[in-house]
Amino acid sequence: MTRFSRTSLIALAAAGALTLGACSTPETETSTDAAAGSETAATGGASTSNDASDGTVTVTDNYGEKTVPSPPKRVVALDNRSFELLDSWGIKPVAAARQLVPNSIPGIADDEDIIDIGNHREPNLEAIVAADPDVVVSGQRFEQFDQDIEKLVPDATLLDFEPRDGEPFDRELIRQTLELGDVFGKQAEAEQAVQEFTEAVQRARNAYDPEQKVMALNVSGGEIGYVAPGVGRVWGPLFDLIGFTPALEVANASDDHQGDDISVEAIASANPDWLLVLDRDAGVKSITDSPEALSVINDSAPLKNVTAVKEGHVYVAPADTYTNESIITYTEILNQISEQLEAAK
Repeated sequence: MTRFSRTSLIALAAAGALTLGACSTPETETSTDAAAGSETAATGGASTSNDASDGTVTVTDNYGEKTVPSPPKRVVALDNRSFELLDSWGIKPVAAARQLVPNSIPGIADDEDIIDIGNHREPNLEAIVAADPDVVVSGQRFEQFDQDIEKLVPDATLLDFEPRDGEPFDRELIRQTLELGDVFGKQAEAEQAVQEFTEAVQRARNAYDPEQKVMALNVSGGEIGYVAPGVGRVWGPLFDLIGFTPALEVANASDDHQGDDISVEAIASANPDWLLVLDRDAGVKSITDSPEALSVINDSAPLKNVTAVKEGHVYVAPADTYTNESIITYTEILNQISEQLEAAK
């Protein structure tokens, strides 16, 4: 694989969006449209500076500019989007929301030496104090506790790079990855992850035929939910990013983690050419008795005559996706979708 510089990665992203922009409406701007060859644009206006003399780095997260020790010595990891990144970089946190870490990341999930903060529903925030962190990586499910955490550990720096509403999703994933790479001194690894993601995005755009209609679904407890283009969990951002043509659009759709409640008959009537499916329960360690999503789809009588089902054009995301929405997971998803699209041509 050819390695690109950080600035070249941004230019590569910009070039990719120009291709999509030729067939997109102004409302579906992606990061590649906005990047315009600028590193500042790709990192959401963030600026990064290093001070080797005191071992710090200055980054800009969702709350503003922050100076943090680099690399941090005592890290608390709470963000589902960054667990896999940190683990792949060899970062062992002193504490983590281990109940939320999928089994696919055993370096954090199974390490009993890592203090367990619990999950976002019943977190043990006092355990963060006991961990004595210098950096807390927050986001996604734990974002609601950011202010509480800052009060509990005022000497630590809390970082939150959760994708911001109204910003292109791919640019936000890139921003998070590059900024965390700076914090942990893993710039080369971060740039590689961004490059692989950017190439996966372009591959999916090239493989997809906009004449084919796409629908996204969420399966949980044997029930099928509709995932809305643009806003729905996991799949929503990919409609704008890749340019998927929605098979169905529902008024007042939400980003609810269980999907929107519409009838399976309505899904069947839309007759999508492709189905993108999230097996929500497969990503939750405490749920062990739910039927597999693909079986639920294939066994649904109303869906038997849907084009996507008849032709085997059903893609199910990796089992851990619901609790591992990292740039690495999205790269895997996009490449796997591309493989199916390319094979169907």
